[in-house]
Amino acid sequence: MALYEHVFLARQDLSQQQVDALVEQYKGVIENGGGKVGRVESWGLKSLTYRINKNRKAYYTLIDIDAPATALHEMERQMRLSEDVLRFMTIKVDAHEEGQSVMLQKRDRDDRPARSGDREGGRGDRGDRAPRRQFSNEGAE
Repeated sequence: MALYEHVFLARQDLSQQQVDALVEQYKGVIENGGGKVGRVESWGLKSLTYRINKNRKAYYTLIDIDAPATALHEMERQMRLSEDVLRFMTIKVDAHEEGQSVMLQKRDRDDRPARSGDREGGRGDRGDRAPRRQFSNEGAE
């Protein structure tokens, strides 16, 4: 059996319980096909870069899968038919990561309080630049 990482995006108007029910449904498909589901991470409701089927946000979920290709294809077929799943992507990997994924680590890092030594002024400060030169149209005829 092969190892896969699978991420899918569920519609924004679902509840977290409905998203969890979708995960359980797809776990059942994998297990009925002779595979195993490892880590399941819910990344929560996140903004999309662009609209997908009139949705501006989606629930992101990561699933680690150890299954034969037939079970994976059946799960993907059912996701294509579901109106609740906006997008999905499956990647074959050599080994699953241990611990939290990078997305959850990033969320933990963003929750930390700001350091006291951070720069003042931010990125919009242009005090170290020379002013822009103004060109005129004099003499252009």
